[in-house]
Amino acid sequence: MAHIELDNDAPGILGLMHYRPETAGPLNALAEVLLRGDSTLTRGERELIAAYVSNRNECRFCERSHAAFAAAQLDEGMTLVDQVRADLDSAPVSAKMRALLHIAGAVQRSGRDVTDKHIAAARDAGATDVEIHDTVLIAAAFCMYNRYVDGLAATTPDDPAMYEAVAENLIKTGYQHLT
Repeated sequence: MAHIELDNDAPGILGLMHYRPETAGPLNALAEVLLRGDSTLTRGERELIAAYVSNRNECRFCERSHAAFAAAQLDEGMTLVDQVRADLDSAPVSAKMRALLHIAGAVQRSGRDVTDKHIAAARDAGATDVEIHDTVLIAAAFCMYNRYVDGLAATTPDDPAMYEAVAENLIKTGYQHLT
């Protein structure tokens, strides 16, 4: 049960956004740009970063949501998402994606944990400055989204089918249409 009365039955961040649509607009606009806007990283890769950070933050709603969103947009599907969550260093991702996910993990701990070594590894693997920038911002934003959901104890369904259904809708309509 949420810490506050939301006056709606929507799960997770969706319920919070329905409760306060004036804050939902900017939050959804940020997610839309970061996860679906023009980028040399695929939408699936960017959703994987969001799922990875949410997993590390133990935010079950966001982890399950963005894992489903990533899986729906990656050729390897949930198998790859599960491999990244279980052990990033042995997961079958590109060297660039692994380096970017290491940067995201450092941001999740603290922005100051991102080192020159992280950045050099990402550049050596072919990451551009824009990809590094966007990885840091996705990770930072998802720390905020995760704390928003968990800080208000938003409802977290267990049924994977619910997350898959939201993923199908999101892929068609985007984040701006979630509220």
